[in-house]
Amino acid sequence: MGKVFKISVQEEDAKKRLDVFLSGALNDLSRSYIQKGIEEGWIRVNDRSVKPHYKLKKGDVIVANIPSPKPLSLEPENIPLDIIHEDRDIIVVNKPRGMVVYPAPGNYSGTLVNALLYHTKDLSGINGVMRPGIVHRLDKDTSGVIVVAKNDMAHRELVRQFKNKLVRKTYLAVVWGDIPEDRATIEAPIGRHPVKRVEMAVTAKNGKEAVTHFKVLERFGDFTFIEVNIETGRTHQIRVHMSFIGHPVVGDPLYSRKKSPFNINGQALHAYRLGLYHPRSGEFMTFEAPIPQDLTEMLNTLRKRVV
Repeated sequence: MGKVFKISVQEEDAKKRLDVFLSGALNDLSRSYIQKGIEEGWIRVNDRSVKPHYKLKKGDVIVANIPSPKPLSLEPENIPLDIIHEDRDIIVVNKPRGMVVYPAPGNYSGTLVNALLYHTKDLSGINGVMRPGIVHRLDKDTSGVIVVAKNDMAHRELVRQFKNKLVRKTYLAVVWGDIPEDRATIEAPIGRHPVKRVEMAVTAKNGKEAVTHFKVLERFGDFTFIEVNIETGRTHQIRVHMSFIGHPVVGDPLYSRKKSPFNINGQALHAYRLGLYHPRSGEFMTFEAPIPQDLTEMLNTLRKRVV
């Protein structure tokens, strides 16, 4: 059985192209797959068929009946990987922005899993054929450190650590606005948005505990560079929490309504550091991924403005 998403268009999304809006809202699906869905009629607006270039209006209701993924044997692909660490139990990779972690409708190739299958035949099978070795994920447009299990023992132990909040996750982000506090903690439950079903939101109804700590690294007037540590791992947690306090991540297609003035494809959010206990030895290990070039250039541009 496939997934069904129902989205009510808000004023801030009016006049956007349907396919462009959905490629940001349904960020596990490629834009070409979304366009195919619109043409084939399983994505409809106000219960009628439209064209991909249809301009949205406030109050439009979009319904997407996404077909179930077809059973398939994933193909290994010779995609270069930036491997930070590898041993017989785990692989730690610096995932580039724009790469989907595991296959989904419209993204059956070019994923991290496709690349890993080419690199190694040893991946945990607990998550099945579509998500071998995957114990956590990063959004498509978030770069940085991700750990993958190479066997079932490692998989079970890493899942236990994530569940029990033993993994230390540190991110770097550029957000809109001048944050007045030097550091703060956001404790606000996150659940599915009551209207925009492809988004998450701070909500008491069906919301789950979410705790985000941040500290300011640099201020640039209209923008702030921050370090973020999360205790929990809710979907879109940092993006939702920063938007909730009025400082959305720059370039975020879902939670920021401002157009980024920088040459960066996706949100300015980078999983910088990951600390965990090795599943076999029990040694605590820390892995870091350097800041990507486009985010470095953004920071350099901002630093020149305040000199």
